Amino acid sequence: MDYRTLGQGFKVSAIGLGCMGMSEFYGPRDDDISMRVLHEAIDLGIDFFDTADMYGPYHNEDLIGSFLAQSSAKPKVATKFGIVRQPGEYSRSLNNSADYARTACEGSLKRLGVDRVDLFYVHRINPYQDIEDTMGGLSRLVDAGKIDRIGLCEVSPETLRRAHA
Repeated sequence: MDYRTLGQGFKVSAIGLGCMGMSEFYGPRDDDISMRVLHEAIDLGIDFFDTADMYGPYHNEDLIGSFLAQSSAKPKVATKFGIVRQPGEYSRSLNNSADYARTACEGSLKRLGVDRVDLFYVHRINPYQDIEDTMGGLSRLVDAGKIDRIGLCEVSPETLRRAHA
């Protein structure tokens, strides 16, 4: 397997495993097959799994947490927050507030069964919330040791500049 360095010192397999389809969107889920796929991915050298709290909702992080609990492998896990869904509902809203980031992170940590998320990123930007406030909340999670790295999905160059500042 080839590896890539994302950002500063975050080395991951060149191929990552997006786990969304293991919970919904592409047909019925089968946790036994999904667990076999996760194990096979590790056997193939894939050490980077991508999930989100809204996949399922919550099911996908629970699934990855079950895998982490039973496996000696320690893949890097990226998870996302910001698209808010309730179990049993498909409707969605966006929340990038620092308070919601903290609440979402605590839930993700519990479901994944880890003390720190390797990469925690904003799934979708809410244009009505200041990215500076979001980044301040995420920075506090880094300082608290809850997340190792921050990421943003689908952002404009201007939003990225503001977030970085």
